[in-house]
Amino acid sequence: MSEVLAIVGPTASGKSALALDVARQRIAAGRPTELVAVDAFTIYRGLDVGTASPSAAERAEVVHHLVDALDPWQELTVAAFQRLARTAIADVRARGATPLLVGGSGLYWRAVVDDLRFPPTDPTVRARLEEHWRDHPLEAHALLATRDPAAAARIDPSNLRRTVRALEVLELTGVRFSTFDDGWQRFASVVGTLTVAYLEPDGEELRERITTRAAAMVAGGLLDEARALRALPRPLSRTAAQAIGYAEAFAVLDDDLPAGQLATAIARRTWRYARRQRAWFRADPRCEPTDPVDAHRRLAGG
Repeated sequence: MSEVLAIVGPTASGKSALALDVARQRIAAGRPTELVAVDAFTIYRGLDVGTASPSAAERAEVVHHLVDALDPWQELTVAAFQRLARTAIADVRARGATPLLVGGSGLYWRAVVDDLRFPPTDPTVRARLEEHWRDHPLEAHALLATRDPAAAARIDPSNLRRTVRALEVLELTGVRFSTFDDGWQRFASVVGTLTVAYLEPDGEELRERITTRAAAMVAGGLLDEARALRALPRPLSRTAAQAIGYAEAFAVLDDDLPAGQLATAIARRTWRYARRQRAWFRADPRCEPTDPVDAHRRLAGG
């Protein structure tokens, strides 16, 4: 398979701007390049300000995939995103272009590029198992140890949620949960040769960028966007509602948070999220911190 480029990193690390510059230079040099957003939230229509979605002008200049692809009331699982992203990558290649993945979701990143498989779930089965084992987590774990020792070894005996999930998969598929889990232990691309730039500004710089970005969101009309989302005929999906900034904006609209504290509340929550993002990428041996200038040179080819 042909090469896949990628720019990943925490929120406000400069991924989108770098990706656009790289794509522009490659296109100008006669090497068609299209961006594929590896993000749980820019995929939703109507969440533009809060997710810093690419502008219409930017999308006209460089083709973007998985941006504004779903209505905000649609649920999005990791497995579904995996299928959408891999289809987008195949479509880009079919046109003779190079895919450039851009995103900050470590989970979605791994799901797209690695051999991760997501077993089915059944709410009825899950609820039954949770009810049965609710007061006996250690016994549930002991049962799992007899049926799937590898999974039991990776799950804390007190973690009933994970234990029940493993038992649920066994019941639904007859296949050990640890079989599905094996892909998490490997970092081996299934989408082709990866050239990855991981951006990670130092902590103080990242904090300042996050603070600036939160203020820009508020000044850019986040509250108006939140009002428009509230006026939709259907409520936000569970996934869309997790996008940082909207819960805070809704709190302001409900008079539960002073408007003057909105940017600070968003920045605080974004910083916590950025720390989790860094942990995801630091665990990936392909994601060595890269200077943006060096990253541009390596990805753009000059």
